[in-house]
Amino acid sequence: MEDQTSTGQGQLTGQGQLTGQGQLTGLKVVEFAHVVAGPLAGGMLADQGADVVHVEPPGSGDAARAMGPRRDGVPLWFKVAGRNKRSVTLDLHHEEGREVARELIAWADVVIVTLRAGRLRAWGLDWEAVHALNPTAILLQISGFGATSSRADAPGFGKMGEARSGVVHLTGFPEGPPVHTGFSHGDAVTGLMGAFAVLAALHRRDTDPDSFDGEWIDLALFEPLYRLVEWQIIAYDQLGTAPERAGNQLAVAPAAVINTYRSADGDWLTVTSATTRSVRNVVRLLGLPDEEFTTVEQQHAGRERLDTALREWVAARPAAECLAAFERAEVVASRVFTAADIVADPVYAEREDIISVDDPDLGPVRMQAVIPRFHRSPGAVWRTGPALGADNALVYGEWLGIDGGRLAKLEAEGVI
Repeated sequence: MEDQTSTGQGQLTGQGQLTGQGQLTGLKVVEFAHVVAGPLAGGMLADQGADVVHVEPPGSGDAARAMGPRRDGVPLWFKVAGRNKRSVTLDLHHEEGREVARELIAWADVVIVTLRAGRLRAWGLDWEAVHALNPTAILLQISGFGATSSRADAPGFGKMGEARSGVVHLTGFPEGPPVHTGFSHGDAVTGLMGAFAVLAALHRRDTDPDSFDGEWIDLALFEPLYRLVEWQIIAYDQLGTAPERAGNQLAVAPAAVINTYRSADGDWLTVTSATTRSVRNVVRLLGLPDEEFTTVEQQHAGRERLDTALREWVAARPAAECLAAFERAEVVASRVFTAADIVADPVYAEREDIISVDDPDLGPVRMQAVIPRFHRSPGAVWRTGPALGADNALVYGEWLGIDGGRLAKLEAEGVI
């Protein structure tokens, strides 16, 4: 297979020091956060040039290091999840470790935490403690149920957040069970919204520094997905009914054509026609009477007829023939991509969305490029997820100014 990876977008492909690369160069971030939601928020900032310090327990490290697929015993997920970050080890069960944590907080512009509320208070990582140490710090606190709820101390994971958001209830077919997506959907969306919230706070800090008094961003795992399904609460409020699962259709205001269809050679294709004109394009392609599908009402009434006809039409042809015909008829359609399809796709290559990065354990590895793309000052991938504690000397010694004697003592006592 032809290699269509790229080192574009200004990406650097070694493991060296990144300097002056991206929109957030000079921003200092410390993460007391593991696995997905918090680290993904920090990862979005790191991809745009922020100095992100990922704090991990000595010995075991972030649980994400042991998760996901492996090659020759080397875990692959953390190579992406930890990219562009500095890894330091720190045992927060020790008072000496908590003292170092306070020094990191005083150094940082942004602090990201995902521990339970009680543990945050006990360890001095809650809002009151962070604000006292660093009055202009921005604290992003991610938890299962939010810091102000009666369940602030309860554990939570992303799948729980997905279930509580209403999204899982809407996913799947009417006759089947609710379905989660096949990746950490709730965690990932929470990470994205957390990064957005940090940038909003930074904007206020930078445009009104005289009145800025720090910021506490309190984000529960169910809230981002809940926010994105914009119509579910107002529909329930005004109509008294909760939307139900509708398979590949939308749960409300369904399009006349939206489904997946299997081709004669076994590929799955998605076809979406959500406007009156686009539905009529499907009707003409299938050779159905155009006058019977002219209005929105006619199209919605004929959904099942259209779906059946399209399913039979696709099933009789190979995928490539279907896609070519869809393009000629101006019908929006796509093959349902696997990772192999993504790597082979020319549009991904043209967008330089797959890059190659040198990894000390695996050699060149391919992964997602920095997204979103900034054309004037792009972010970069300059390292894969580092070894546990790889940056102890840099962060503690050079950035915090901890002298060699104290560092040696902290190491000898198992604090770092």
